[in-house]
This record gives sequence, C-alpha cells and structure tokens, in this order.
Amino acid sequence: MGKNVTQKLLGVHLLSGEMKAGEEIGLKIDQTLTQDATGTLVMLELEAMGIDRVKTEVSAQYVDHNLIQEDYKNPDDHLFLQSAAQRFGIYYSKPGNGVSHPVHMQRLGKPGKTLLGSDSHTCAAGSLGMFAMGAGGIEVAMAAAGEPIYVKMPKVWGVKLTGKLPEWVSAKDIILELLRRHGVKGGVGKVIEYYGPALADLTAMDRHVIANMGAELGATTSVFPSDEQVRHFLEMEERGEDWIELSADEDASYEEHEEINLSELEPMIARPSSPGNVVTVREAAGEPIYQSYIGSSANPGYRDFAIVAQMMKGRSIAPGVSLDINPSSRETLSDLINTGNLSHLIDAGARLHQAGCNGCIGMGQAPASGKNSLRTVPRNFPGRSGTLDDSVFLCSPETAAASALTGKITDPRELDMEYPQIDIPKPAINNELLMHPYPFEEAKEIRLSKGPNIEAIPEFDALPDELEVTVGFKTGDDVSTDEILAGGGRVLPFRSNLPEISKFTFEKLDESYYKRAMESRDQGGHAVIGGSNYGQGSSREHAALAPRYLGLRAAIVKDFARIHWQNLVNFGVLPLTFVNESDYDLIEQDDVIVFKDIRRSLQESSVLTAEIKGKSTIEVEHAMSGRQIEIMLDGGMINWIKKGETQH
Repeated sequence: MGKNVTQKLLGVHLLSGEMKAGEEIGLKIDQTLTQDATGTLVMLELEAMGIDRVKTEVSAQYVDHNLIQEDYKNPDDHLFLQSAAQRFGIYYSKPGNGVSHPVHMQRLGKPGKTLLGSDSHTCAAGSLGMFAMGAGGIEVAMAAAGEPIYVKMPKVWGVKLTGKLPEWVSAKDIILELLRRHGVKGGVGKVIEYYGPALADLTAMDRHVIANMGAELGATTSVFPSDEQVRHFLEMEERGEDWIELSADEDASYEEHEEINLSELEPMIARPSSPGNVVTVREAAGEPIYQSYIGSSANPGYRDFAIVAQMMKGRSIAPGVSLDINPSSRETLSDLINTGNLSHLIDAGARLHQAGCNGCIGMGQAPASGKNSLRTVPRNFPGRSGTLDDSVFLCSPETAAASALTGKITDPRELDMEYPQIDIPKPAINNELLMHPYPFEEAKEIRLSKGPNIEAIPEFDALPDELEVTVGFKTGDDVSTDEILAGGGRVLPFRSNLPEISKFTFEKLDESYYKRAMESRDQGGHAVIGGSNYGQGSSREHAALAPRYLGLRAAIVKDFARIHWQNLVNFGVLPLTFVNESDYDLIEQDDVIVFKDIRRSLQESSVLTAEIKGKSTIEVEHAMSGRQIEIMLDGGMINWIKKGETQH
C-alpha cells in the first residue's frame, strides 16, 4: 500500500510510538516558530532550562502581534526577545518585517520538514509540504532544546480538489466551504491532506490561505504536496535549492474522504461570531458595513492585496466605510509599491497600516460598536477585534473589496466590473529586518535584556493526594482562548508578567472570576466546568497558565480543543471530560467537587470518580498518556523537567 504525504512526513520524523490513530507518537522537530505574544515565555523557559543554544535546524522569533508602542512595555519586550534570539542562536524578525507565517514561508520554510510553533496558525506552513503544528510555548521550548514533540497520531482526511475556481471565487472560499460543511470541530483529531487535479492552479500562497484556516476546523494540521507550484514559489524567493518533490503515492489511501469541485463554488462568508457560521454571500447581501479589512496571516499573499487594488483602481470607497490595508510582510508591501497597486488603494481612500497582525489580534483597527466589519482574517470570535459587541464577518478579499465599494455586503459577481487578472511580480526581497543567528562564541556573551515588566514564571506545587475544589466558573460550548484570556492592546503587553495578565482571565464572560479565584486559591483551588470544544482558537499558553496561577486545578468539560488540552496538562491542570455528558447539567457554580486518592487513581485508570458535595457522584475521564500522567503528578512540565525525567 502506498503512502500519503502525511505518512511520509511523519515516517521520517518518528522517534517513538506507532502511527496508529489515537496512539501517542514522538516526533523530531526541524524548525520552531515563536511570535512575541507567546515567545517571551518560551525564551524565559529556555533560560530556566539552562539551554546554551537551540538544537533545531532553524528557530525563528517574530515580532508581529504587539507592535503598538504606547509605553515602555512592548519595546522592552522587543529588546528582550532580540537579546534572547541572539543568545540562543535564533533568527529574529524585527517589528515591521511582517506576520510570522507568511514571512517564515518566504524566508525559512522548507518542504519535507517539521515545524512547531507557539501560534495556532503555524499550520499555514503545510502549504509548502511541511508538517507544521501549533503548540503551547513550553512544548516549543522543548523542541528548540532538541526534545521530541508528543502528539496523538491523527487520522488523515483526504480532501480531493477538482475543477477550477470561477471568476470572483478564490482560496478563502474553499476553506469557508469546508467550514460550512463541517463546522469548527470537523477537523479535530485529523490532518487534512489536499490532493487532486485542481492543485495545479492553486499557488503556494493560495494554499497558505487554506492551510492557515485548517486551525478553525480544529485540525491538527493541513498538508499539501510539494510540487511545481511550490518549486515556483521558492525559485521566485531565490530559494530554489530548498525545494524537494513530495507527493502521495498513486495507491495512497486516506481514513476519511472528501471532494470539493471548485467549479461549483461561489463567494462565501462566515457570519458573526464563529468561523463555522458560513453562508453564501448572496444570503448575507445587503447588510450595511462600517469596515473592510484586508490582510492577516489568512490572506497574506501579494495577490490578495493586488486584486483589491485593481478593483479600487479609479474608484472610491463608499461614504462612511473604513478600508483598512494591513500588509502581511515588508516584502509584500514593497511589491505593492513597486507595481503601483498601493497608489490605487490610497487614491480610493484606503488606510494603510504597518506590516503585522494588527487588528486580527485586536491591536488597533477595532470596529465601531455594533457595526459590521468584513475581514479577511481567520477568526471572528466574540470581542476578538477589540470591540466587545463586535459584528465581524470573514470573507475573501474580493467580497471585502466589493462591499467597501458599495457600503453593504455585496457578492462581487454583482459588480459591473471585469474580473482582474493578477500577475505575480518577482518579489522585492529585503532581509534588512531579519537578523540571522549569532555565532556561538559571540552568542554566549549576550546577556538577556529584561525590563521591569518581565517576571519569572512562578513555581507550582505537585498534585496532592486529594483535591477539594470549588466550581469557580461554568461556561457553555465553543469557549475560545480569546474568551479565557483576551488578546488586544489592554492585555497582551502583560504577556511577560503573569500576576498582571491573570487579572484579565475570563473577564469577557465574567468580570468577577478573578476575585473569586483569588479567594479560593489558598483554599484548595477551583475547577471550571465547560461544554464542547473548550479552548478553541489561539495556542497561547497564557489561557492555561493564568488560570493555573489563580488556583485552577481541574477543567471538566464535554470535550477539548487539542492545543488547549495540551497546555492544561503542561501546567498541571487536570483536563477531564464527562463520561455522561448529562452530568454537565448537575453541576453549578460554587458547588464543591472532591477527588479522593487521585494520584493513585490517575495511574490505575482513565476513569475517575468525583463527588459533588451534597448532590451525587459522577464519573469523569482523562486521555493522558503515561508520560503526561507523570507530568501531571509533578505539577506540570517545568517541575517534570527539573526532576530530570525528560524522555529522549
């Protein structure tokens, strides 16, 4: 039996375990990626481990999230990250160089390699024929130190692409169609591998759009073959020597199957406030808009900006509309300038912002209260834009531009306009803002630059024999890490200061959580009760670390999103699911839950008994491996590492 691309990638990087769905496997990691919202903790973790130099082929630190310098906190962190990159032998992408994912694709990504990133959209690099995953920061630190990454072997879901995209339909509509069919949990426990004849017409950057938003399906990652389109991309970036051919064997098989005929697609849009709330643009047409936002890691290619520019050429945006242009990389911005397309955007009334994540993570460009914002970003979770009562739609650049011209949600096929044909220019390659790793002898003399807002990670205790915890909070389904701990300009500047950032925990859902958690912290701690898909979205480990600092000892939910589940384990928070989901209805806030002899119980069974004081007993279960149980007993991965139990 032949192998698919996923099996080939994993096979050559497998260090332990068997490639059977659901089994824990250990993988060798070739490259790591960190960004500034998560990277400061990674660098502090490398320092705590006593690492002299990273052991990966490539590690890169990007500054793309926290670019606004309204006081000392962000620039201090930038200097800290630069010094840490110099100290540990890491590439450093300075502020203004662009979003980590497209920049990594342009400069450092390689077909056939593995990539682990402390950002959930690291999976975008699957567009190059890489096996690329998001993870919590401490796992990225371990990978950078040369240790394996452990993950449950996913199923491989083959998605065959046939036909050809019609005019006014683009790559964003492909992934939105998949989200329309399967929702935000459709990819959980799976790798999505794309194949089929339609790939011949999808550029590497088109594939980036699709692979990026595989995260919104909950997929472990997305994988594309490394073919002529990938070779063309790398040659244009003057990196042709990095190309290798990598494709599925003719007789390869997949555990699940899907087919999308691109010829049958039409413009799609995700309504507020979930990437899975997808309808055709026709169904949403006519609603007035306040903003159209072009950019982010989800639509980062030159084409995604140039087609908007050509649609704007000689025209003006509608009165009252803000057209926000967020270049994804310095290279792409230069290309837009050199081709004259930036002038078309500016002349039409667009607003130009610096190359970075910006409004996608709630760093500027927040929409007006209650007004509709059309965005080419990957997520529209409630309040993520920076406006609490936001109304964010996800769509293609074509739909966003058409709507900016009319002032209302508009199917671009309805415009009296010929479909622009975009020629991709030779990129204006500029590495001035990408610092290469220092030589070792020079690097070891570097001292980390720590401003007053950088605090060491506190020590946490081991798991006790008995847990008696108060239910500190009860949530519903699809709670995102943005709702557990928000991004944005108010919160992220404290990413290196756990006592301060923890004050924002769950504030979007319950402003009194912090006070209650602090009161219970010294009295055994507390638990959180949740519904399905708990912890979807961003990989930021702060969403596990901050509640742990406040005394969270257990999260009991219907089911978890993958990365958040791993982060809870890594910081010693029990990730438990209901054996009988109806028990969710039995538990209320302020109930007391008792686990007796829990250390022994975890080692003997995956099913635990919990007493709800004054009510009943229920059964809950865990999915931790033997290795993860040891981490849990020690109180988290940092304690486990200090004990010298790191597995090679």
